[in-house]
Amino acid sequence: MKLFHPHLRRTRALAAQAALFLFMGILAAAFFRMQVLGSTVWRLKAESNRLRQLPVPAPRGTIYDRNGKVLADNVPGYAITLLPEPLDSVRATLHRMRKYVDLSDERIDRVISTMRRYGTEVVVDGDADFKVVSALEERSAEFPDVYIGMRPRRRYLLGPAAAHVLGYVGEITADELGSPEFPDSVYAQGMVVGKTGIEKEYERTLQGRPGLRTVEVDARGRIVGDFKGFTADPGTPGKDLHLNLDLDLQKWIAHIFPDSMAGAVVAMDPSDGGVLALYSAPSFDPNAFVGGIAPDLWAKLNSDPQHPLLDRAVMSRYPPGSTFKLATAAIGLELGVVSPGDTMPERCTGVFMWGGRAWHCWDAAGHGKQTLEEAIGNSCDIYFYQLGLKIGLDRLLKAATDIGFSKPCPIDLPQEATGVFPDSPKFWQRPPWNYTGQEGEVLNLAIGQGPNSQTPLKMAQFYTALARDGTAPAPSIARGVKTGDAWSLHLSPRSLAALRDGLRRATAPGGTAHYETALQYWYVWGKTGTAQNVQSLQGTAGDHAWFAGMAGPPGKPPEIVIVAVVEHGEHGGSIAAPIVAKAADYYLRKKYGLPIDTIQTYQDYIRAGLGIPPWYQARFGKHR
Repeated sequence: MKLFHPHLRRTRALAAQAALFLFMGILAAAFFRMQVLGSTVWRLKAESNRLRQLPVPAPRGTIYDRNGKVLADNVPGYAITLLPEPLDSVRATLHRMRKYVDLSDERIDRVISTMRRYGTEVVVDGDADFKVVSALEERSAEFPDVYIGMRPRRRYLLGPAAAHVLGYVGEITADELGSPEFPDSVYAQGMVVGKTGIEKEYERTLQGRPGLRTVEVDARGRIVGDFKGFTADPGTPGKDLHLNLDLDLQKWIAHIFPDSMAGAVVAMDPSDGGVLALYSAPSFDPNAFVGGIAPDLWAKLNSDPQHPLLDRAVMSRYPPGSTFKLATAAIGLELGVVSPGDTMPERCTGVFMWGGRAWHCWDAAGHGKQTLEEAIGNSCDIYFYQLGLKIGLDRLLKAATDIGFSKPCPIDLPQEATGVFPDSPKFWQRPPWNYTGQEGEVLNLAIGQGPNSQTPLKMAQFYTALARDGTAPAPSIARGVKTGDAWSLHLSPRSLAALRDGLRRATAPGGTAHYETALQYWYVWGKTGTAQNVQSLQGTAGDHAWFAGMAGPPGKPPEIVIVAVVEHGEHGGSIAAPIVAKAADYYLRKKYGLPIDTIQTYQDYIRAGLGIPPWYQARFGKHR
């Protein structure tokens, strides 16, 4: 008996054939899709197993001074990069590298943490020494996952002399990456960015677009050479930046600033508010930050009681002392409570009685009857006590606030401290005073003391207004950049002339800074300041020394404004005034093509044993 009918077997055979043909068709379609339609994708995947793209850092833009001299540029350097591999292998490789590369435990942990987070290559040393590079290249078989490539290295030609204003660069941190300042669309792990100063302020301008380099790797991911099938992308260099700074003046100020003392110097061009020099002491070498600063040096800089990383020119606030008397005089003139030839009701006898207490002048012998110009020249405290009372507390607070003594300048730097000045009598209700301000507060404020602290930059902006027509543009470091609106003292030409005459008296024979500022070719107008501070009031340190002034050729408007402050330098006339005079002399000599001399002021001639110079006798006679 037959179990299956012949027709039934034939039907099943046909069904089996159909299923076989269908399977073969599907298999053929899959092969066609994979090998023909998807050939490009699979080819790229295959190449990605043997090709790797590495970033090529773009050189940052060069920074130039106002005369086209280089302040910061790039030189060839070497970077040591570790390619991705298992983290235990990464740690083993880094520990083997320690024989040739200075790697702290902290640095090793940071490299591993970065690779764990991003899964990409990590720069181990962004500024490797040639000897280190040579040692690793000779042992390339021992370090198959280490890639050494050329990398632009930032160079600061002035070193510590311009460290605070130019700033420095460093590798972008995990916290910075992805922030609004450093978006992922522009920045990537391992890139070098500006950290402080101009480098940070103009980061987007100076930063270039990184390129790409394609390398061929073996089955174990080791680089075997460049791959010629892809055209290397060199990237785009950053844009150059031109500043208002004068390289030679910046260097000269750093040279003449007193050794081992702290302070700052700001020089401005009164014609446009351009910053000619911005110096802070003590300083540091920004070149030490390139490629990553050594941990011990970073710890030393941060623990130094002199705070060398602090930019005192824009971030430190000091009582302005007598340099503020010009602001009190300007406010009095603007309000009409005083005229240039006016005297005060009480002559200066060295002491002034008000509110049941004695208010002293710096000169215990007194100055007698003084006009406004004479009081500026002699820095008479008694005159300005009375002028402050005539103005009144409310009007002085409002006018000084309107001028901008409690506002930033502003300037094109990442940070700028705002000056401290009361905006109303309620100011004293805050700690540490905790009382309502009374009318007597005006006496201290009028002479630049009390709750009145300003940056050297703010005082330079104010004196720029005195050197001009009473208006002051916002200070700018980069050329062609508007950083803020100008402000005005609203003074008449007659009032401005009176204030400048008072400044001229301070540097004339008999003034508070004559010998220290008398120059052969130029006139100097200026005001000394000896400002009490917490330490000097406690008897643990001296007063701060100020000098704010301007200089130019005889018979012409001032061509440079300079403010100098030396912390605990005692008297402004003896230590701050010579800095201003010598800096102005250097700048103007260079500007007018005159030979540079290290014997500059009258005081320099006397100290050098050269006697009274002929030019001094011709201008001032035999006054000594």
